[in-house]
Amino acid sequence: MNKLNLDLKKIAQCRQAAEEIATTILSHIEPYTTVTIERAVCRLLGIDGVDGFDVPLPNRLVDDVLKNNTLEMGISRHIAGALKDTKLSLEAFLAQYATDQISIIHHSLPSAEETRAILEPYYRQSFAKIRKNKQERERYLHMYVTPKTQLYVICATGNIHEDIIQAKAAAEQGADIIAVIRSTGQSLLDYVPYGETTEGFGGTYATQENFRLMRQALDQKSKDLGRYIRLVNYASGLCMPEIAAMAALERLDILLNDSMYGIIFRDINMQRTFIDQHFSRMINAYAGIIINTGEDNYLTTSDAVSEAHTVLASQFINEAFAKKAHLKPEWMGLGHAFEINPEIEDSFLIELAQAEMAREIFPDAPLKYMPPTKHISGNIFRAYMQNTMFNMVTTMTDQSIHLLGMMTEASHTPFLSDRYLAIDNAKTVQKALHSFRDEIIFQPDGLIVKRAHEVLDHAVEMLEDIKARNLFEALETGMFASTRRGRDGGKGLEGVIKKHRSYINVISDILEEELR
Repeated sequence: MNKLNLDLKKIAQCRQAAEEIATTILSHIEPYTTVTIERAVCRLLGIDGVDGFDVPLPNRLVDDVLKNNTLEMGISRHIAGALKDTKLSLEAFLAQYATDQISIIHHSLPSAEETRAILEPYYRQSFAKIRKNKQERERYLHMYVTPKTQLYVICATGNIHEDIIQAKAAAEQGADIIAVIRSTGQSLLDYVPYGETTEGFGGTYATQENFRLMRQALDQKSKDLGRYIRLVNYASGLCMPEIAAMAALERLDILLNDSMYGIIFRDINMQRTFIDQHFSRMINAYAGIIINTGEDNYLTTSDAVSEAHTVLASQFINEAFAKKAHLKPEWMGLGHAFEINPEIEDSFLIELAQAEMAREIFPDAPLKYMPPTKHISGNIFRAYMQNTMFNMVTTMTDQSIHLLGMMTEASHTPFLSDRYLAIDNAKTVQKALHSFRDEIIFQPDGLIVKRAHEVLDHAVEMLEDIKARNLFEALETGMFASTRRGRDGGKGLEGVIKKHRSYINVISDILEEELR
């Protein structure tokens, strides 16, 4: 459907520029690994648990090898060497290692072929589980009808058991997607907490056990309601690949997994982020997990009218990185948001132009559309009005993943009643405007069409400019979200390791082989 008569040559030019931008970045990062990628390798070999001091075993293994200055060879070779020298199974080795009876270092490092042979029984078991999870999800989706626009709400109390109660209530009220937002600051932790958690700040810790508990609860609720309830968490921050691995193992359906969000909004080193996002997205591609990107956040720090083209440019870049990681279009939940100041004349039409443009440029993507937050105050009646307009644009432009706005945004964590009202609002609008998109056409020389063309033109210019410079420099000069970040600044650069020529990563090898 092409209501805006967008210039297809310009869209193709954007994609070509974004592809070249992503290719340049990948050529820069290919010689490097990170500590969290190596920990994700451990997790996908089946390594879990903590030692006597509650240090996660993946962290301890990688840290020991890092201190020995041999992580450049890859954790795969060290684990394979330890199993070969000790003649122990991985489980038996870990039992002794966790109690300081044995070391991961000072073992001979086997060849690439021998490393893969020694570790194959372990990674094959994890990959078999991930494939089974994907098949189970597909079985549910085949069994139950998936709405064209899925209603997405957040449940996050800090206590996973309270979250489960709230998530079940939201599903009963009509939510299709449940996100468990992470505890404040978890993205800056360079480890993943272990086990179920009952205390968090502004959210609930993302742990594998918490993933398992919520997935189990939502599966039961899916059967009770006769529709599949999708589960979301956040694969961003310093542990992006590990969370992707845990999500694949526990059958999460959607992960917030942006290529630049952590750089811009969490001041995580850009080199670390680009390396981690590529590996994490390969895991997502293998598991069939939809990614959500974070362009909606750009408009919280920059003007939604004058900087709208930065959202589109970023969507093209995120799409290009996703393709490099073998993600299919139907797994690319590219983000955008309803963040224009409602006091601006024709703000609704400008929002409609942006949303329709995204829908037409990325027709196969399950776009994630975010509600108004920047211009929401403590006036709940005004917030409810703004959310109604947001719901109207969502329905009128066939957005796929519809994150509902709460009338108590900026006031407090939503009550169950707030969430109910948000769902009821969205469902009422969906019903009232059910066939609107099929009925409406836009004036060829009208405001909506002109606005969309203007944004696309600026996105072409921006992407060509970034291609001429490179994305590192674009981020250094603050081209996105009016925020400058240094190439060697931010958190996590010390966790970037240059690979030795004999480096081995059995997980990335198998992912590349099977996804290609």
